[in-house]
Amino acid sequence: MSETILYPRLRELVDQGAQLVEVLPEEEYADEHLPGAINLPLKHLTAESTAQLDRRRAIVVYCWDAL
Repeated sequence: MSETILYPRLRELVDQGAQLVEVLPEEEYADEHLPGAINLPLKHLTAESTAQLDRRRAIVVYCWDAL
């Protein structure tokens, strides 16, 4: 399932144990990311790279958007 969420909903999900996954390149992640976020660059997403995620918990995937 995929949906766009705003900060209040993100806060709820994180408070309920959701995992934050930042998919931008490592350099951008190092520069600025949400506290507690895991960096899994989009170009490197594989079954192996996502094995660290707990499939029983919600996963919020995000990237920076300059809209």
